[in-house]
This record gives sequence, C-alpha cells and structure tokens, in this order.
Amino acid sequence: MSRRTPRPLVALFTAGYLAPYLLPTVVGRLGDSLNLPPAQAGLIGSALLMSSAAAGFTFAGRVDRMGPRTLARAGLLLAALGYSAAAATSFVPLVVIGAMAGGFGSGTATTVAATGIAGQRDPHRASTLGLLSVSALAGALYLTMPHLGTGHALPFAAIALTALATWPATSGLESGTAQLATPAGQPRPAGPLPFRRSGLVLAAAMLCWSMAQNSLWGVSSRIGTDQAGLTEITVGAVFAVALGTALVGVLGAGALGSRLGRAAPIGAGTALIACCIVVSARADDLTSFATGEIAWNTLYPVVLSYLIGLAASLDPRGRWAVLVGSAASLGTACGPLTGSVLSQTAGYPAMGTTLAVALLVLALPLTAVALHTGGSPLLRPGTVRRRGGAPAALVAGVTGAPAGAVPQMGAPEQPVVEITVSTPQPAPTQEEFSTAGPRGGSAGLGQSSNANASTSAR
Repeated sequence: MSRRTPRPLVALFTAGYLAPYLLPTVVGRLGDSLNLPPAQAGLIGSALLMSSAAAGFTFAGRVDRMGPRTLARAGLLLAALGYSAAAATSFVPLVVIGAMAGGFGSGTATTVAATGIAGQRDPHRASTLGLLSVSALAGALYLTMPHLGTGHALPFAAIALTALATWPATSGLESGTAQLATPAGQPRPAGPLPFRRSGLVLAAAMLCWSMAQNSLWGVSSRIGTDQAGLTEITVGAVFAVALGTALVGVLGAGALGSRLGRAAPIGAGTALIACCIVVSARADDLTSFATGEIAWNTLYPVVLSYLIGLAASLDPRGRWAVLVGSAASLGTACGPLTGSVLSQTAGYPAMGTTLAVALLVLALPLTAVALHTGGSPLLRPGTVRRRGGAPAALVAGVTGAPAGAVPQMGAPEQPVVEITVSTPQPAPTQEEFSTAGPRGGSAGLGQSSNANASTSAR
C-alpha cells in the first residue's frame, strides 16, 4: 500500500471522517425533527462516534492480517446500510441503532486509512490531503443541505452516499492478507509497540483534546441560533465559509510540512484554538460568531494534521496511528454530550472558558511528546554502533529526515555479515628488478635486439 498513490487512502479518510465533520447539523436536526432535548440529541451523536472509536480499537494492528481491501469494503457497506437505516425512520431506537452501525463502519474505514497513511513516505502529506478532501465535501454539504429541506435524514443520507461513492476507490488497496510494507519496500517489522510511554501520553491527551474541540463543535449550531439569533441558513453559510478557510489552513500546513517541526505547530496552534473557542462561545451576533468559528476551523485541521502525522511516525505498522485515532474518536464521541451538559448547566460562555483552560493544559504534554519523538537527535550524526538497530533509529527523530533512510525504532536488529578479504601478496623486493639493457650472453643480446626492433616499429 505504501508504494501506491494515497488516493484510496484519501477517499477512505474522507468517508470515515465525514460523520464527525457533520456532527453539528446531525445533532441539531435530530433534536428538531425528533423533538429531543439537546442533551439527548447529543447523546445520539456520542453513540455514533463511540461506535466509530470501538471499530478502531477492534481492528488496530489487524488490517494487514484481514486484508485492507476486504476490511475497507466491509466498513463502507456497513456505513452505507447503517446511515441509510437511520435516515429512513423517525423511531428513536432504530435511529440510534442505525447511527451506531454506521459509526462502526466509518471507524473501520478510518482504521484502514490510518494504517495505510502510517506506511506512506510522508504521513503528514497524506493526512493533509485527507483533511483537505473531507473539509471540501463537508463545506459543500453545509451550503446545500439547508436548501434541500429539514430533518435528520439529509445528513445521514449524505454520509451513506459518500460511503457508497468511495467503494470503487478500494480497488487500489492491497487484496488478501499479504504483509504491508514500509516506504522502503521492506515488510513492516512485527514486535511490541515502540514509544510506549509517548504513545500512551499522546493517546490520553488526544482523547481530551478531541473532547474539548467537539464539545464546542457539537453545540456550535445551537450557539448560532439560540445565543447569536441567527437562522439555520446563516449558520450553515458560516460553517461553509469556516470549512472553506480550513482548506486554506490545510494547504498551508501541507506547504509548510516539517520546516518548523511538529512541536511548535501543535503547541502554539492548540493555544490559539483555545482563544478561538472563547470567542465563539461568547458570540452574540453574526460578526463574533463568524469570527470565532472561522478562526477556529482554520486552525483545527492544521493542528490535527500534525497530530495525525506524529501518531503515524511512532510505528511504521500504523498501530499507534489507529490507537491514537481511536482515542481521539472516543473523545469526539464524548464531546457533544459534554458540550450539551456544560452549556445547559453553566451557559455557553462558561463552557468556552472551561474548554479553553483544558486545551492550554493539554498543550504541554502534546508538545512534550512531539519534542521527545520528533525533536533533536538523541545521537549525533555519524555515531555508529556495530550491533543494535535502536540507537541508529533515533536519528529518525531529526525533523526533515527522509523517511526510510534509517531503521525505525523497534525494528528488528540488522544482521552482521562477515566479509572475507583475501590477503594481498607480499610486495616484490628490489632484487627482482634490474636495469634495462643486455645482461650479457645470448639471452641478453636477444632481449636487446627485440627492444631495438620494437623501437624501429614505432
């Protein structure tokens, strides 16, 4: 998979991430069409995303054994059936079951995409393309859905159709259960998870980071209509513009690449997102609401792309990418319910302040992991140890180091091959040489005659 173009991975990434991107309109329309309070509508959204996270935890590290193409197609089929069932009924229990089934299918597609992205030469570029695609699609849907009607069927149907449209792209994935390869063309090394402590810290921080983001995202539609006094069409237009600027942010992140490393974009970007959340949660008119949402949606995918790339760099088999992504989905699942409870008990401004403080605290461990695994080299260039691949693999942490140029941390030790060198012959002694010319006798005269003849011939 790593030697192919990332187009199938981008398509799977888009199909898997579309449900979280449409979460505000899903939760808002569930509440309006089914006459549910915000907390119960948010709970349905949380159940959908919780099921998506469960798929990631279930299939982490198993994509290569089950076959990427088979697993991706099963996930897309389940997503299409589940979301279609949720769109076709107004009976709340069936809506919940359909949403959870669709969420499990979306999570399965995301797992295959995350595993494949980890095997790319540039995981950050691949994740950036995925975020670019899903942002563009979600922005187009936010512009068109308000004009097509109300009700919860439209967003669910849009996600189901996206899953079906992604099916042909799966032909570009590996078939069967062949072991996936690294960008250098070697089989991905098996063995225990590398960077265990950093990976666990990253997963826990990403859970809380995603929960904070989606606590606001899940109630953003309510903030616009209830607190800022805007119509659904106006709120949808703001979201579409915000997702359009998100495309600019993602393009900028792709162009910037690893020039600044990962620590600075993750740490500083999270701090700026915290400020945007405060502005958005306190919005009471169109200007403040649009400013907060647009600035926030511009920064969010930028930081997310670096976090996805950081998780993918921890393990070439993609296990940390899937586990960290599933932890993020778990946090995303808790977001709508957390945002609804906080907004109902303390109000939108207090909710925004609480989330901003939490993000400022989370910026510290996220930055620390980025520095530890992708900052300064732990061995100076040129340091060589005869045996043991791990010390040499630490050089891979240098920002900008070409992927695949050095062994990955946790890779099996390279064998030492003994090379037999033939012993050179002893140098000839001076007695073996003599001056040119005859030595005397018939032999010498013959040699002299041959030499003169050769000179005449030239």
